[in-house]
Amino acid sequence: MDVKIEESWKKALAPLFERPYFTQITAHLKTEKALKRTIFPEGSMIFNAFNQTPYHQVKVVILGQDPYHQPGQAMGLSFSVKAGCKIPPSLVNMYKELNKDIGMPIPTTGDLTHWAKQGVLLLNSVLTVRADEPASHSKIGWTAFTDDVIKLLSNEKSDLVFILWGNFASQKQILIDATKHKILKAAHPSPLSAYNGFFGCKHFSTTNQYLTQVKKDPIDWSI
Repeated sequence: MDVKIEESWKKALAPLFERPYFTQITAHLKTEKALKRTIFPEGSMIFNAFNQTPYHQVKVVILGQDPYHQPGQAMGLSFSVKAGCKIPPSLVNMYKELNKDIGMPIPTTGDLTHWAKQGVLLLNSVLTVRADEPASHSKIGWTAFTDDVIKLLSNEKSDLVFILWGNFASQKQILIDATKHKILKAAHPSPLSAYNGFFGCKHFSTTNQYLTQVKKDPIDWSI
């Protein structure tokens, strides 16, 4: 795989690109391409989370699971969809919580690039998916790669906010040094679970309170 990735990340992740799991990921994606299978997001967007949020600028990590699997949605940022797409249900609920938490008007776009450019790493645990087949690339090596990304951030940085929604994301807590970072956990914003603890979690205001406390600029959550 020809990895087009922002320079500070390219340097930080260089050892990970040499690991066997990355060879496995590359081989799998080449096979999918040879079989003419449609993969989301398109190649230039696979590492979009890293390209929009340089390594030295990361302040917050919002962990998702895998990309949207319908045409035109996935853009390499967790929970985000391309401008013009219908806003997915989980993101609708995130916007509802933002409205209740900080009074933010409900946005009309699902493109979260504005967050990414301020230091919010919108990281999916799995970075690709086959069209119409959710979780189809969950076993090809991506989780090992992104687990190592989380460990790298935890080890090399301090005073980050890790936002873990739902059981899948919460399991990643063991990768994070809680003595150095703020970990926020709640139910997933999906309509299936949002009323079990996501609504009312106040993670957006809590994040900004913490960032202010550690002398970092808060996030402008407006879209």
